[in-house]
Amino acid sequence: MEIVYVYVKKRSEFGKQCNFSDRQAELNINIPPNPELAEQFVERNPVDTGIQCSTSMSEHEVNTERFEMESRGINHVEGGWPKDVNPLELEQTIRFRKKVEKDENYINAITQLGSIMEHCIKQNNAIDIYQEYFDDEDAVEVTDEAPSAKTINVLRDPQEIKRSATHLSWHPDGNRKLAVAYSCLNFQRAPEGMSHESYIWDLENPNKPEIVLKPSSPLVTLEYNPKDSHVLLGGCYNGQLACWDTRKGSLVAELSTIEFSHRDPVYGSIWLQSKTGTECFSASTDGQVMWWDIRKMSKPTEVVILDIARKEQLENALGAISLEFESTLPTKFMVGTEQGIVISCNRKAKTSAEKIVCTFSGHHGPIYALQRNPFYPKNFLTVGDWTARIWSEDSRESSIMWTKYHMAYLTDGAWSPVRPAVFFTTRMDGTLDIWDFVFKQCDPALSLKVCDEALFCLRVQDNGCFIACGSQLGTTTLLEVSNGLCTLQKNEKNTASLIFERETRREKILEARHREMRLKEKGKAEGRDDSLREEEPTFHLEELVTKAEDEFFNIIYSELKKKETEAMKKTKPKQPGLEADEEVEGEDLGEEEGDGAQAPT
Repeated sequence: MEIVYVYVKKRSEFGKQCNFSDRQAELNINIPPNPELAEQFVERNPVDTGIQCSTSMSEHEVNTERFEMESRGINHVEGGWPKDVNPLELEQTIRFRKKVEKDENYINAITQLGSIMEHCIKQNNAIDIYQEYFDDEDAVEVTDEAPSAKTINVLRDPQEIKRSATHLSWHPDGNRKLAVAYSCLNFQRAPEGMSHESYIWDLENPNKPEIVLKPSSPLVTLEYNPKDSHVLLGGCYNGQLACWDTRKGSLVAELSTIEFSHRDPVYGSIWLQSKTGTECFSASTDGQVMWWDIRKMSKPTEVVILDIARKEQLENALGAISLEFESTLPTKFMVGTEQGIVISCNRKAKTSAEKIVCTFSGHHGPIYALQRNPFYPKNFLTVGDWTARIWSEDSRESSIMWTKYHMAYLTDGAWSPVRPAVFFTTRMDGTLDIWDFVFKQCDPALSLKVCDEALFCLRVQDNGCFIACGSQLGTTTLLEVSNGLCTLQKNEKNTASLIFERETRREKILEARHREMRLKEKGKAEGRDDSLREEEPTFHLEELVTKAEDEFFNIIYSELKKKETEAMKKTKPKQPGLEADEEVEGEDLGEEEGDGAQAPT
């Protein structure tokens, strides 16, 4: 039975019936604008209106139905075979397949499924439903954004006696933690009571360090092990190398012996790419590079003396400030020295002299940062004195690109791990410069005043979005850059590669030109054109001497003739009052004539 509801209402209660009809538009009134009325009003832009009585709002939460998931396993047994057929026996399975293939039902089923499958394949070949037609749209939009950076957090040294943040290292897994090394690098000027502790900070809890590292001497460098995130390597101010395992606590797990360690502070320490993940090497201003295995740190496995004169004497060695090792080039490593020279070394060489392959010189002071480009390892960045320079291994005499000379000293630098054309530098005036040489070559794309004191170190996170900067007073500032600086742009790899190749070719042409000029100067110095050069000067010299003598004698003869004519005039009769004077003058003239007469002889 269907239930029907009927609503009854009187016609008068509906109101008057609406009748609509079409007609032309009519102009009822036209009010022209009056400029005099506009002058009486003051425009307010923007208009801010304060509202006192407004609708009160509150936050409400609703608990929705929880979706629960459960994982269950099943036992898989190979099926499809009859009981009398053993799937492990090859002959039985072949015999059964031949029997099934002769069945009419099997042939009909395969024929029907084949036509359907062929249709699907043709359709998929005609239209690729998985193709992304606008995958580069985000990269194009990012280029329009202006470069910018903002401060996320500040990690301050908890000690009362402030020290400098000398080195930073991001946690290799997720970059959730940051290890900071603190020390005072002023020689014999460390304040009394200064703490030797360094810290590991958790970025989610920046008010207090998560782990305290307690070395025997202040740490100058600190590096996470890329294979084992619980292990850290630290270079001490007294030259020792220390190793920590955070699972065992704050105390040092392994420490090198003082007699086999460096004689100066360890300014460079880096992990090597090895199967065990326990090999590393260190460098110091004492002129030595040492290989270590943290499992037996009583003595280094190998020592290289940075003597470019190849005399293998420690007195002639160059002090090391920075190190660079690229895992894709396992036989090579590079050292930046305090004399402004980059030394390229070969690990597999047999002797210490053969380990030094070549040198690159271009800085006026210590090289504080040395890093290869993560996309093009043949090109590397150096930071020292007042400039940052980009080098190519194919051009050894000069860098292929360099920044302008800044007013403040540069202290550190690093490449962006996600963009091949972007690198970062820090300065003594507390400024962070971000360079993008695809966008601009003469000036940095962004200069940011991070703090008032000097910045000593920086480290870029693996995703390229976050930068940590350590200052002279131990303050570590975390910065987040805009998407344009941490997102790979369209065709950026090709553009950066073309720029590197073009500048390398240009430097090679200039080097060849300078080499030719030096050879010409050397040839002139050795006297290859002596005969031509000797004849021309003697001819000119004799001519000038003859001309000078002729002019000299002509002047003397003219003066003699002039004096003779004056003497002849004076010998005529004169007045009595002037005889004495005339006699005196005559004596003077006679003397002068005598002098003049002796000149030609």
